[in-house]
Amino acid sequence: MAAPTLLYCVGATKAGTTWLYRYLHDHPECAMPAVKEAHYWDTFDAARCEKQLVAFRVRLREMRAAKVKAHQEGRGWQVENMDRRINEMKALIATLEGDRRDDSAYAAWLMDGRDGAKVVADITPNYATLSDDDLARMRDLSPNTKFLYLIRDPLDRLWSHIRMQARRQRQDHEVYAKKSNNILYRILNRGHETHILERGDYPKIIRKLRRVIPEGRLLIQFAEDLFTPQGLGRLCAFLGIKQVKPIAARPANEGPEVAMLDKLRPRALGLLNEHYEWVARNVGPLPQRWQDNLARA
Repeated sequence: MAAPTLLYCVGATKAGTTWLYRYLHDHPECAMPAVKEAHYWDTFDAARCEKQLVAFRVRLREMRAAKVKAHQEGRGWQVENMDRRINEMKALIATLEGDRRDDSAYAAWLMDGRDGAKVVADITPNYATLSDDDLARMRDLSPNTKFLYLIRDPLDRLWSHIRMQARRQRQDHEVYAKKSNNILYRILNRGHETHILERGDYPKIIRKLRRVIPEGRLLIQFAEDLFTPQGLGRLCAFLGIKQVKPIAARPANEGPEVAMLDKLRPRALGLLNEHYEWVARNVGPLPQRWQDNLARA
């Protein structure tokens, strides 16, 4: 039997990767790990690795607590599910802590128990920030490796990423809406939070992906189109799987709806205008949502 396609979805942040994971997780021809974002390829730096391990250990404790609660409440099916998730998380932690001079332990973790699947995937948006050499190492792990880069309207993506940061950073005394707009102000006027812009730099990332990944193994897709029958058809054809109807509904905007201040919106669009123009020239016609945001500039 042929080896499954190994799919890396490399972003962009807040561009629908969670919905994609859910779709592939529910697909009968795919076998997804219980951990959506493995962070294997972006944790070779010791400090970065330890930070990620701390986060994974916290999640592992939460899983164990959820298993105990499920057992106490007689939800046997959930106990079994938590056992699987706990075992996969423990194996991933051991992989990150182990010998990483080659990537065999990671490949074993990713493929273990997924016999017969046509597709397995590691959906970690931060991989989009990796170097050419790191992407080439990912590419060469399997002869059936493919890459998907999802791009969402630049302004919507930026604002969604900012709101995520605001939720994570907000102190009890801070107002969520004000915190969000303050982060945007610092990006526009003080050059702060540069990682938010870096992880949505479509021209830079797409140029890099096209340098490293052969044309037939790279798909660049508008997130807005992914939720349509035509967009799903394109994705499934790329992966070599049949198209099935999604079980999970299309995601809504994340968190409480917060308005971007009118005085900041034109500045933000001006900052992102190059992205709109470059994508239109080098990827394809812009979806309606992208055109609508441009029209409001």
